[in-house]
Amino acid sequence: MNCPFCGHVQDKVVDSRESKEGNVVRRRRECLACQRRFTTYERIDEIPYMVVKKDGRRERFERQKVLTGLLKACEKRPVAMGKLAEIVDEVETRLMDAPERELTTTVIGELLMDRLRKLDKIAYVRFASVYRDFQDEEAFFHELKALIRQKRP
Repeated sequence: MNCPFCGHVQDKVVDSRESKEGNVVRRRRECLACQRRFTTYERIDEIPYMVVKKDGRRERFERQKVLTGLLKACEKRPVAMGKLAEIVDEVETRLMDAPERELTTTVIGELLMDRLRKLDKIAYVRFASVYRDFQDEEAFFHELKALIRQKRP
């Protein structure tokens, strides 16, 4: 920390206190060169995780939104809520591990579909029909044929 008075880079912490909310730490420091005291504040870096939409817009990642989509796909299916939470955790972890703190909806959608395909084929087809925006029964049938082909040895 640079001293605001003389610019020296070495100091010692004289006192540390957390704010009432617990989200900021206030530190009193003393410069080792000029012995003057100054205050610094330390807080958590809150850069949001972002999702890049197909049209280029960026919006904040919302875990609940992903979970809601999965719940709709798995409605009336024998899929445990814990399994869906694991899938959402995996997506969230990928986002946190991304150096730019961004994932495209394409990456998220493919990851979700891959996991759903292994978990429940009907839920997968439901999710894919919305995600891939099937416009007619031909597109839907094509996806089903691909799924059946994968199942055969």
